[in-house]
Amino acid sequence: MALRQIRIMGDPILEKRSKEVNMITDRTRELIEDMKETLYEQNGVGLAAVQVGVLKRIILVDVSDEEDAEPIVMINPVIKETEGEQEGYEGCLSVPGKTGIVKRPQRVVVEFQNENLESVTMEGEGIFARCVCHECDHLDGEMYVHRVIGVLKDVDSVEEE
Repeated sequence: MALRQIRIMGDPILEKRSKEVNMITDRTRELIEDMKETLYEQNGVGLAAVQVGVLKRIILVDVSDEEDAEPIVMINPVIKETEGEQEGYEGCLSVPGKTGIVKRPQRVVVEFQNENLESVTMEGEGIFARCVCHECDHLDGEMYVHRVIGVLKDVDSVEEE
C-alpha cells in the first residue's frame, strides 16, 4: 500500500468523466488499498479515484465514528433515488482549506458493485447521502465548489463562527 497524491482543484483530470470498471485486476485492488490509506491519512470521509489521478468509477465512503471501520468501496456507483433536502457545509480533499454550503438530498439509494463486482444496493441519509452525492459528482468531473450557495469560505473562518 502507498499514499497517493491528492489532485488539487485546477488539475484538468478533476474535470474529466471517469470510466466504468469492468474487471477487477491486481492494479485495481492496489488502487483501492492505496485509496483507503490515502483517505485515512487525510482524515477524509470520502474519496474518488479521480482525486488520486485515476479515471475509474471507484469511490470510498466512510462516515462512521468507529475507529476500525472499513470504508464502503463503491465501484460504478449510480444514484437511483433521492428524497428530501439538506443544506450544510462541505469540504473536499481536492480543495484544501475551503468550505461552502451545498444543498443535497437528505436520502439516497445507490446501486454499485463491490470489490468482487457483485451488485449491491444501499440506502442512507444525512452525511452518508451527502458524501455519496459529493463523490459521485467527482466521477462526472464535477466539484462541489460549483454547487456552493453563496461564497466559498476559509475553513478557519467558519470554525470561528
